[in-house]
Amino acid sequence: MSEILLESLDPSDESRVVQATLVSATGSSSKKIGAKMLVGASGKLLGGVTIGGCVDAQVIEAGDALITSGGRQMLDISLDDDEAWEIGLTCGGTVEVLIECIAPSDANDPAVSSYAAVRNALDGDRAAVVATALEGSRTSLVIDEDGIRTGTLGDPVADDAAASMLPEVLRTGSRAERLPTANGAGQIAMSLTRFAHELDMRTVVVDGRERYATRDRFPDADEIRLGMPSEIVAELAPGKRNAVILVAHDYKYELPVLRNLLRSTVGYLGMLGSKKRGAAVRDLLREEGFSDDELSRIRTPIGLDIGGKSSPEVALSILAEIVAIRSGKRV
Repeated sequence: MSEILLESLDPSDESRVVQATLVSATGSSSKKIGAKMLVGASGKLLGGVTIGGCVDAQVIEAGDALITSGGRQMLDISLDDDEAWEIGLTCGGTVEVLIECIAPSDANDPAVSSYAAVRNALDGDRAAVVATALEGSRTSLVIDEDGIRTGTLGDPVADDAAASMLPEVLRTGSRAERLPTANGAGQIAMSLTRFAHELDMRTVVVDGRERYATRDRFPDADEIRLGMPSEIVAELAPGKRNAVILVAHDYKYELPVLRNLLRSTVGYLGMLGSKKRGAAVRDLLREEGFSDDELSRIRTPIGLDIGGKSSPEVALSILAEIVAIRSGKRV
């Protein structure tokens, strides 16, 4: 489990936290199942159930409501083909996300007691698996590699079934079906600023959403600007030595920025998206009078094709492309 996510359960930070877990996704790689996000009562966000976009936004909205009411809920979110492709699914369908309200100060809360058991296993250099009941009351079972059990799913038969899956899960590092665990997925922009810092690149994070553009989320950013992205980008006036990377995956943010930059001297202009989505954006801008030469400056799909799917891997591919272009190895 991700220590970053688990540490955020510290009661000194949050009175209530909603934990969201990706339970299933049509056509998804098994590596994505079990991804977690935490939505704090203070507005703090950690992790993500996908690489961002519409699914995480709906989870955050539902999480805000659940923090007030308490309890748990299974979200069924329908996606069209383009939305599905962006988060790694082969075609349109649905994703299931379990959201649960957690009280970090309550040692008897199943999530808190599970956290303590996992920490104990990790401190003893032992791997552990967490099994969570998806229906009924909130129950969790932690099993470490020595077979030590903490908690229960409320049924001895279910406990034994979960324990029987442990050897295979530990051997392969996989997430067994309907056995969600955390993978610490982060957003692409967060990974970009972290990696860019190591490359001695100066980064400016621009976002119109106050909960996203925080120093907690972007400790390595040189500057964080909150407001209308198109206006801020126009003010910054990026030139040929600058790269602009659009990862909001939202037309209302992307199109105004692209209008500002397509006729500028900016050195790199990339946008997160599939070929289909990129073509749709270019068609819209072409109707506004932008030439094919101007539209060809938009790099989408973005980054070098390194075969990665996770947020850090996508961020790595983007920065690798920027470095390759600056080095004259790619045009």
